[in-house]
Amino acid sequence: MTTLLEIAAPTIEYRLLGPVLIVFVGACLGVLIEALVPRHLRDEGQLIVTSVSLLGALFVLWRTWGPDWRAVGAMGAVSVDGPTQIIWLLILVFALLSTLLFAERKLGGGVTSFTPMAAAVPNSPLERDAAAARVEHTEVFPLLLFAVTGMLLFPAANDLLTMFVALEILSLPLYLLSGLARYRRLLSHEAAMKYFLLGALSSAIFLFGAALLYGYSGSFTFGAIDAAVATPSEHDTLLVAGMVMLIVGLLFKLGAVPFHSWTPDVYQGAPTPVTAFMAVCTKLAAIGALLRLLYVALGGSRWEWQPVIAGISILTMLVGAVLAIVAKDIKRLLAYSSVTHAGFLLTAIVGASTATTGLPAGQVGSAAAIAIYMAAYGFATMGAFGIVMMVRGAAGERNDLAAWQGLGKKHPWIATAMTLFMLSFAGIPGTAGFIGKWAVFSAAWRGGYWWLVLVAVIMSLVAVYFYLRVVVIMFFTEPDPEIGDVHVALPGLGTTVVIALGAVMTVLLGILPGWVVDLATSASQLLR
Repeated sequence: MTTLLEIAAPTIEYRLLGPVLIVFVGACLGVLIEALVPRHLRDEGQLIVTSVSLLGALFVLWRTWGPDWRAVGAMGAVSVDGPTQIIWLLILVFALLSTLLFAERKLGGGVTSFTPMAAAVPNSPLERDAAAARVEHTEVFPLLLFAVTGMLLFPAANDLLTMFVALEILSLPLYLLSGLARYRRLLSHEAAMKYFLLGALSSAIFLFGAALLYGYSGSFTFGAIDAAVATPSEHDTLLVAGMVMLIVGLLFKLGAVPFHSWTPDVYQGAPTPVTAFMAVCTKLAAIGALLRLLYVALGGSRWEWQPVIAGISILTMLVGAVLAIVAKDIKRLLAYSSVTHAGFLLTAIVGASTATTGLPAGQVGSAAAIAIYMAAYGFATMGAFGIVMMVRGAAGERNDLAAWQGLGKKHPWIATAMTLFMLSFAGIPGTAGFIGKWAVFSAAWRGGYWWLVLVAVIMSLVAVYFYLRVVVIMFFTEPDPEIGDVHVALPGLGTTVVIALGAVMTVLLGILPGWVVDLATSASQLLR
């Protein structure tokens, strides 16, 4: 007599995963708009769907917010805890600001930053005809939402397969978006190709590492891997090799040295709204995923990975700061600045502390420190790239630093806002950047890595040079008459909101940081 196996139907905790599902549904609706809605109505429709999806996800997250809510959903594939919620909050907020930059038309004379026809050969008659006909690539909005879906899932993954799927979901739309710049098309194509090839390599390395850890532990779930690590074994070679490969795959997305080579080229070649989106949201998702992998799955091997991460942190800070000094393009300078900030973030990872209970007053755990730092970095980065979009010449944006000479005399308010963002990047007291650096350095110091904090402080002082260099160029350098026509275009409402909110939050977090510190520390306990 044959006995049929009883297979339980899969369960999905819709309330728990509400933010992810809402964003995904919004992305699918965006695809339907591209297929069914007339061309002249698509832009408004896409903007509405994207904004409502992100706001809806934020609303659901607010309704389910709670520092004590720690649960595993989707049959153990997704873990929603304090760090997941705070990272989701930041990703959704900055994705909403990125949407405003995506929709900017006033700076381009009625068109967005995206090419009218990506499939056409650059400067071909087909592309010129599409530009003359005001054809728009409105599918950039569902691509953004698909990327956000992967970014939300990435730091919440509770097993290696879910993390790999999330990695691909967030990466593939970014490969496409990077090649859609309206101007400097060949540079944009080069950026997309480099990002795709190196990204595919890093994904393959990550997947190979997952296979090795499966061979070591017999499972892809983080809990089972953690239990296997705690048990003495004769197969530690598999553990070490798998751990190294997984870390390499995640450090690529973070832009840490020596896996940073894509960062300056992609940041420079991609449309500036996409650069802003990647610089903040991709880094948030990557650092959240790295935090969960190292603390939840590989916490028992911290004595093996802590020195490695500390060494990579030093190398990242050093290389990023040195290369930023010689950068002659504002987007490349901000790219190397992003590399340096990745090194600062890794100092908090090395601290290896997630709990906040029992800590002395004024100290935060690693997860909270990362959230505070990314909030400060994110608002300044969004505002800075919003200003980069405004400095223009006859052929679009002027990103060469020579074009920024004398900007402070002609447009003092814009130059002042950019100065504020540069000071925050440098970690000057009174700005949000200072609070962020205090948080991550405190986490590393408490973990016993005082020498790493010392190196980080020295690198912060080095970084002050290239940030102040931008300020000197704007306020204390006369314009070069040979650089041609350079002007600051008046932005639309969306870009104005991004810049103004970035400036306000940079000051607010700098002088009144208590509320964001309390918010981050109340939601910093990882679910193990």
